Amino acid sequence: MHELLIKGGTIVDGTGAPAYTGDVAVSDGRITEVGKVGGDAKRTVDADGLLVAPGWVDIHTHYDGQASWDPYMTPSSWHGVTTAIMGNCGVGFAPARAEQRQWMIELMEGVEDIPGAVLSEGMRWEWESFPEYLDALAKTPRVMDIGAQVPHGALRVFVMGERGAAREVANEDDMRAMAEIAREAVAAGAFGFTSSRTMVHRTSRGAAVPSLGAAARELATIGRAVGSTGKGVMQLISDFDDIEAEFSLIREVAAASGRPLSFTLLQHDFLPERWREVMRRVDTAREQKLDIKAQVACRAIGMIHGLECSMHPFFLAPSYVAIAQRPLPERVTRMRDPEVRARILREAAVPPENQRLNIITQHFHKQFPINGAADYEPKPEDSIAGIAQRLGKPAAEVAYDMLLEEEGCKKFYFPLYNYSDSDLEVVREMMSHPATLLGLGDAGAHCGYICDASYPTYLIKHWARDRTRGPKLGLEFLVHAQTQRNARAMGLNDRGALTHGMKADINLIDYARLDLTPPEMIYDLPAGGRRLVQRGVGYEATFVSGEMVAQEGRATGALPGRLVRSR
Repeated sequence: MHELLIKGGTIVDGTGAPAYTGDVAVSDGRITEVGKVGGDAKRTVDADGLLVAPGWVDIHTHYDGQASWDPYMTPSSWHGVTTAIMGNCGVGFAPARAEQRQWMIELMEGVEDIPGAVLSEGMRWEWESFPEYLDALAKTPRVMDIGAQVPHGALRVFVMGERGAAREVANEDDMRAMAEIAREAVAAGAFGFTSSRTMVHRTSRGAAVPSLGAAARELATIGRAVGSTGKGVMQLISDFDDIEAEFSLIREVAAASGRPLSFTLLQHDFLPERWREVMRRVDTAREQKLDIKAQVACRAIGMIHGLECSMHPFFLAPSYVAIAQRPLPERVTRMRDPEVRARILREAAVPPENQRLNIITQHFHKQFPINGAADYEPKPEDSIAGIAQRLGKPAAEVAYDMLLEEEGCKKFYFPLYNYSDSDLEVVREMMSHPATLLGLGDAGAHCGYICDASYPTYLIKHWARDRTRGPKLGLEFLVHAQTQRNARAMGLNDRGALTHGMKADINLIDYARLDLTPPEMIYDLPAGGRRLVQRGVGYEATFVSGEMVAQEGRATGALPGRLVRSR
């Protein structure tokens, strides 16, 4: 007798094979039969009219802190994710000495916009070494499986102390010590090693991350130690300001480790074709048997602006700063005062010293009002600048007045990367390239201005069903990309496909209803911390290891998820 039988659904099995109508049988947390399945079952679920797909595998999250206090791993569990990998971009919380904890909180707060007060109250520091961190994570039942990677920032400071935080050059002893700790971590079950090489990443005090500018030799030494375990991956983010130097480093690290390496791929407005040159180098490296891939997003990497959020077009104006900490209703009332309005508009027109913030806050041709559900492929005429042109008003004034709508809860979408041509054709090209992986949703991070943990739902609904501004992509390809392909990239060969013997992580989806709710700010983190979230609609049920963990968007209370160790 089967423990679970899902009958009559449209099976998209994650392998990329054509969809078909059939059944899925499960026992002992594994898939035992697929196709036309007979026999009785302890529990039978009618899936007629539903998609039956593997649980989504999210390889780029930042749940390093949240995993220590939240067994439900929201918002990812609202979007059908059944396996999440954290520790990306060189930031995380292990290894960690007791006296380094506050610094590590400041690093995560600055890089990933997770409030320090949230981390200080929520984190349960039950570890110092990375193996101890894994053991601590393994104690907590969860709604999904999680895996962790070794972050370069924490590793560098653990070994080098203040010298590491100050980005001093690592000496031979430093490199040997970091390499040994990384080897020990991967041997204990870490999924790999990650690093950050971007100027954008800063601590909450404004300092560059410890790994910025680390020598190729340092990364290669660590990579060689990771490779000695015969498992694990390498992951990093870089600005690619010097493509030749950065890609030479990537090649050296990939060759030294002998392990798969992936990096973040973005399109920048100031050099919109540079990503193509990066991918040409990836193709050449792969022809030379180096396993290098790019991690890409399924939409523009963007920000949400608003009075509830970390940023909006006037958040740097001195007259706004003077009231920024007041309750939202009071801010709205003050901002409606004509004199305050005039002052803030006048002050915001002066470009701040940080040119990047000026671009983010004052480029109104790339700010789009969110009216109900967010449109992530908006047209130029839908921007604040486009609206202002039709109204014959200054764009800043239109933006100011819009911010006060919905009693100050109005929000704007700002596509920062991957939207230079005002559509998602570049994203489609990136996703379709054979040497890319789907990631970059950053679930668990960027609480005040990004809610891209909804990527898995958007990927299916937009690219397979809803897109009108260009070609769509096949449903089978999209499911494969965020299930089996991602799982295999991390060495998780026991999941990601609805085939015999695979782990029974399964989504039942009402495809016609699949959707996202509008971005909203909620205050449910430790210390009353805020976070932007979107919920998924249309998930009839999600199973982890054969147990139903969510039904019609609500958690069932089952917590079969566990810490997964590399193998």
